[in-house]
Amino acid sequence: METMQINRKRAPQKAALIAGLAVSLVLILISSILLYIFYPYASNEKKAYVRSGHPILYHGKLQGNAIMENGTAYVPVSIIQKNIDPSLFEDSDSHSVVLTTKNKVIHFPDSSLEYYINDKEVKLHFPAAKSAGGEQYIALDPLLELYGIRYRELKETGILLIEKNGDTIKQATVKNQEARKAFLRLREKPDLQSPYYQEVAQGEKVVVENETDGFLFVRKENGTAGYIQKDYINIGNVQSIMISQKENEWAMPKSPYPIQLAWEAVYSKNPDVTSLPSMTGVNIVSPTWFHLINGTGEVDNMGSNEYVNWAEKNQKQIWGVFTNSFDPQLTHEAFSNYEKRQAVIRQLLHYSKMYRLSGINLDIENVDVADKAYVTQFTREAAARFHQAGLIVSMDVTFLSSSGNWSQFYDRKELAKSVDYLMVMAYDEHWASSQTAGSVASLPWVEQNLQNLLEQVPNEKIVLGVPLYTRLWKETTDSSGAAQMTSEALKMQTAQKWMAERSLSPKYDPETGQNFVQYTDPKEKAIYRMWLEDETSLQKRVELADKYQLAGIAAWARIFADDKAWTAMNSSMTAFYPKK
Repeated sequence: METMQINRKRAPQKAALIAGLAVSLVLILISSILLYIFYPYASNEKKAYVRSGHPILYHGKLQGNAIMENGTAYVPVSIIQKNIDPSLFEDSDSHSVVLTTKNKVIHFPDSSLEYYINDKEVKLHFPAAKSAGGEQYIALDPLLELYGIRYRELKETGILLIEKNGDTIKQATVKNQEARKAFLRLREKPDLQSPYYQEVAQGEKVVVENETDGFLFVRKENGTAGYIQKDYINIGNVQSIMISQKENEWAMPKSPYPIQLAWEAVYSKNPDVTSLPSMTGVNIVSPTWFHLINGTGEVDNMGSNEYVNWAEKNQKQIWGVFTNSFDPQLTHEAFSNYEKRQAVIRQLLHYSKMYRLSGINLDIENVDVADKAYVTQFTREAAARFHQAGLIVSMDVTFLSSSGNWSQFYDRKELAKSVDYLMVMAYDEHWASSQTAGSVASLPWVEQNLQNLLEQVPNEKIVLGVPLYTRLWKETTDSSGAAQMTSEALKMQTAQKWMAERSLSPKYDPETGQNFVQYTDPKEKAIYRMWLEDETSLQKRVELADKYQLAGIAAWARIFADDKAWTAMNSSMTAFYPKK
């Protein structure tokens, strides 16, 4: 009887337990369904991808805003400079934009229906350049073939897409499979909790631009982009963009190889050609004929037809030298304005025809660092116009140093892109006014600085400048006992005569790679020192040029040399340089 009562009590408990289990199973099933539907918990916050205007899309990045006027797209000059052509120049003084190629200067005056290619007018039905909101803009249409680009305005977003010849696109489609709407949204970050910009549909075409943490960064045809989980995308083929680009028909004029150049220093008058040496081996002479004389861009001309006839008779090219007169103020005034720069260039083009020049050598020195960009732009424009005229273009530069007006204003990397050769003035290790006696250009000093320069400029663009003068240093003591140092530059022949008069024989100095002489004059109570530029030093400089396979050598200046110098340089160049 008691057993029956106990069993009756247990029956309801068992039923309750079964019911509880059933409820739990139902709850688990419902939770699982809810988790399947809603986990992971994705953000439903939507953000605008484009707020207003015409954002510019280039290489997957939105930057700046374009102006669209009657189907013409204008973009900020700064956008072109940053992404396509760093050398595109905004000339604020003349309110214009200047584009240079190897042989063209293209000038876009602001708000003008004409622009100019090497001074030749091209008419348009719209301004090629315009200002808006304090910023300079340029129309894309005249640039398309020059840069090999194309553009189009994307529907819905108004984004201006710019594509460049040779760019690649990784095509893809959204998979045709069931997926929660939350999973088909392009999100701000590779995270489902991140806000989204737009949704994609099954089978929709997209472009893949990046991949990170299991997410792909994809872009819709309307330009909207964002992150989506990789599992929902089928990646297709990589497509190359092919855009017609105008080929540069220019070819560099042939210059002698190796270059063996001698500068002719013309200060007040040209040399008597009947007294000029043959200069064995020298294939280029470079007279200092042209000089900037005022801030408007006027150029002084000291050219000589007699000298031209002599050079041609002796089979030597002429590369006329143009200097800025080493005047920083004149340089700023003339180089900071497009029209003034072009005035200089037009005169030099005229003189190049008058004197049948093969090249122009630009010698720009003593310039304020603040005018660095103007020097670079003048060189770009000059090189382009000179190239179009069939001229070889070279420019003189110093070694890298901390000196502002004598070194830091040279943008050597950019200059090397414009000119055919950089003539490095590898001398004046010790200046005339130095209070420490030393070599004009010791070999270790030259080589170390040359190595530094080669980090910025290709070796085939460099011509090694070599000095033909020697400094005679004189050390005396004043009444207070302090040492006083003075110097004078001597011609090679004068240096030899000075030693002969004192019965001195120089000794080789391995530290400088030069012959050295020292003399104490008891009457003057002075110590004289010379590190000689002679056959020994010239041979070693040619060896250095050959070691680094430079384009050749350039000697400053013809007036300092003796006949032995030309023979030594030529025999060394012949021995070391291969013939081409």
